[in-house]
Amino acid sequence: MASHRKWRPSGTRIAGIRTPALATAALTSVALLSQTANAAPSANPRPSLEEVEKKVNDLYHQAETATEKYNATREKTAKQKERVDTLLDDVAERTEKLNTAREELGSFAAAQYRTGASTPGTATLLLADDPQDYFDQTQLMSRLTTRQKASVDDYVAEQAATTKKRAEATESLQSLTASQKALKTSKATVQRKLTEARGLLSTLNAEEKARLAAIEKKKQEQAAAKAAELARQQAAAEKAAQQQSSGTTTGSTTGSTTGSTATDSSYATKAAKALTFARTQIGKPYVWGATGPDSYDCSGLTQAAWKAAGVSLPRVTYDQVNAGTTVSLADAQPGDLVFFYDDISHVGLYIGNGMMIHAPKPGAYVREESIYYDGTSAIHSVVRPA
Repeated sequence: MASHRKWRPSGTRIAGIRTPALATAALTSVALLSQTANAAPSANPRPSLEEVEKKVNDLYHQAETATEKYNATREKTAKQKERVDTLLDDVAERTEKLNTAREELGSFAAAQYRTGASTPGTATLLLADDPQDYFDQTQLMSRLTTRQKASVDDYVAEQAATTKKRAEATESLQSLTASQKALKTSKATVQRKLTEARGLLSTLNAEEKARLAAIEKKKQEQAAAKAAELARQQAAAEKAAQQQSSGTTTGSTTGSTTGSTATDSSYATKAAKALTFARTQIGKPYVWGATGPDSYDCSGLTQAAWKAAGVSLPRVTYDQVNAGTTVSLADAQPGDLVFFYDDISHVGLYIGNGMMIHAPKPGAYVREESIYYDGTSAIHSVVRPA
């Protein structure tokens, strides 16, 4: 009988050997598993808590920088609008004067036409009922001619001035429009940075928020320690200066010392008023662009504090840093302005012992805090206003 091969499905073992079809399937499975394993790490990993904290702080800093730019642009826009309004009022007034001058010239032309200015003087004299009337009219016409000339001169001058003012108003309006666009851009930038920061914080769970609070607390403790060290250094320097002063003033004139003391006393009085005001604002919220009385941003607070002391400071940090005398941190006195970061985007009011009152950032409140509050050496300069 003819022998028949027994049918076997592909992929089964024959004498312990895997068939090609089954081997291919196995290799494919291994490849897929390998791809899956390799694909997992490529997904965006969840950032660490430290990375979130740094990113949030960076965003708040960027928002504060944008806030100061917004404040500067808003102040510039307000001044430009005031100038435009003044120019438009001036143009309206000059236009009215121009119309009056034009009407006056028109009345002179009509009068000249009615009186027949071309009639010879001799004929007018002969036709006059009274020679005296002729001389009176001649004198009047002479005065009118002088007045006409003055009116023409006034009209020409007023027309030139009005044209110039209209050009100035047009240019100022264009500049105002550009500033308003920049203001809108700055505002959008602030809002975008704040939204991004809040979005990052909202991704944290309860445990992560607790850990973040612990990190912040540790930073505050370190900042307080640095402030205490600065206070010790300042106290030692002041004591040494007093000892040196008491040793050198004996037998010498006191004119220059008295002047210096008077200056320090005057500043201390104003600084005390500024600090008293600032302390009454503690607990009020930071709101970007705010100048009080219910909320403040950083430069809005320092401006309002020194205004209470009778000293006018510019609105933004970039200008406030130039509104006084720069002193070293070691010589800082209560009332001095402490500026932070290379871009001078933050400012606080020094109260002594390494501490300050400031409006920190969105979501926070006006408070007393170490000048090393951010945990870095970000102090830009110290300025003594007034």
